[in-house]
Amino acid sequence: MSEQGQRIEVATDQDVVRVRQLVRTLAVAVKLSLVDQTKLVTAASELARNTLVYGGGGSVEVAPVDNGRRKGIRIVFSDQGPGIADLDLAFTDGYTSGGGLGLGLSGARRLVDEFDIVTAVGEGTTITVTKWCR
Repeated sequence: MSEQGQRIEVATDQDVVRVRQLVRTLAVAVKLSLVDQTKLVTAASELARNTLVYGGGGSVEVAPVDNGRRKGIRIVFSDQGPGIADLDLAFTDGYTSGGGLGLGLSGARRLVDEFDIVTAVGEGTTITVTKWCR
């Protein structure tokens, strides 16, 4: 397992599946619990699908992290899509602008330990999530 992690270009549904598989593999490698593996894979699946559907495709970088006390996984989802015009609305429970898992951004945020989003209309969106071993 590379300390730099791995990058997957997301342009098709099959790429979303590859993201899920990579996240699962790395989550097992850093010894996340089964529950936390499932949470992280679910969040990654939703966010990778958003990258594809709403961002028009982009990239996902998955890497192991270690803060000196514990290990975890950091995932960065980036696209050059239209951006998110109303973040408050996008984080509203139950809000969907399409046919994702129905988790939305708020659901994905609840499944991880750290969640950061940078978005600008017309410039795209970057979401960084981290899940730490307990």
